[in-house]
Amino acid sequence: MSRSRPLRIGMVGGGPGAFIGDVHRRAIRLDGLATLVAGVFSSDPQKSKAHAAELGVERAYGSYEEMAEAEAARDDGIDVVSIVTPNWLHAPVAHAFIARGISVICDKPMTTTLADAEALVRAVREAGVVFALTHNYTGYPLVKQARALVADGVIGEVRKVVAEYSQGWLATAVEREGSKQAAWRTDPEKAGAGALGDIGSHAENLAAYVTGLRLDRLCADVRTFVPGRAIDDDANVLLRYEGGAAQQGGAQTAGAGGVLHCSQIAAGVENDLRLRVSGTEGTLIWRQEEPNALRLLPREGQERVYRRGHDDLAPAARHATRLPPGHPEAFFEAFANVYAGALRTIAARRDGREPDPLDLDFPTVEDGARGVHFIQTALESGRREAWVDASYTPPT
Repeated sequence: MSRSRPLRIGMVGGGPGAFIGDVHRRAIRLDGLATLVAGVFSSDPQKSKAHAAELGVERAYGSYEEMAEAEAARDDGIDVVSIVTPNWLHAPVAHAFIARGISVICDKPMTTTLADAEALVRAVREAGVVFALTHNYTGYPLVKQARALVADGVIGEVRKVVAEYSQGWLATAVEREGSKQAAWRTDPEKAGAGALGDIGSHAENLAAYVTGLRLDRLCADVRTFVPGRAIDDDANVLLRYEGGAAQQGGAQTAGAGGVLHCSQIAAGVENDLRLRVSGTEGTLIWRQEEPNALRLLPREGQERVYRRGHDDLAPAARHATRLPPGHPEAFFEAFANVYAGALRTIAARRDGREPDPLDLDFPTVEDGARGVHFIQTALESGRREAWVDASYTPPT
């Protein structure tokens, strides 16, 4: 990209005590592609200004509406905004900036309702801005390697997908013990969904990213284990994917099957996201807590372990790698890879250039709509205790 100037970025959310806000700011800084120059860091204008001063951010605002209007009117206004608010604010904040031609990088899940998600898809297309969703696990080099191996047919036709994301931090009612993060994440009005929205959406997105498969039907057992909690904290979902191979004589085999498990009440478990994809010729296994290794178990022959940083990896995996082999890269770098792809794409458009295809490998507004559809479909299935149609195409 042209380095005539870094992009100017603003942030809404991510104030004092917000873990994810600091993660996003580190991701922004890592590659020097953008400078944080403006923000709304609290619903309290004084707290917002105080936090901006601590961060060295020159322009602080009292509301996102004020910020969107003011930045759009400036000659040196922001090129892109990062949205790291609680879920229920994602849609209105995004619309405020998209309407003024400002690109968006938004935390997940994209919205709390499918209607809001589809409205965002239409708004992004009409405005012609870039919209990236921070499903950060797609940024790991070996997740990209897994995707390339599936696409290249190394494991044959995919038959089974198993995605699991388990945590234990909500095993007790910490939302009633002063945890600000737990309070809004367990509030249906602010979060939309509990374990399914917070981490189940990551597991589903990871499976879809690696395999390229789209859901056909699902059946979900959605539970709330902690007494008095108003939102789901555990779910087990059976998945059926679209497609299937044609057999001799023209009959169709069933599409791939899958299992998705997400839980925030798995006491003692930290952040255990893992994916297993089995095909006719082998199986791939990746685990987020050991992200620098990808296991390939061929149907015949010995297991192979891919490790990041080596020249024999796929182009997308090499493009997402910063350090030589043996130097671990992990969570911050994966987040930064999503940001880097989006920011380079925004800069290319600003400079009248075609983006590098490798930079376009980030989750989009359409991926966000698919994720919200999955969440709402799983919740519906849980309420009905039945298989439901899970197929979905974002609006055109």
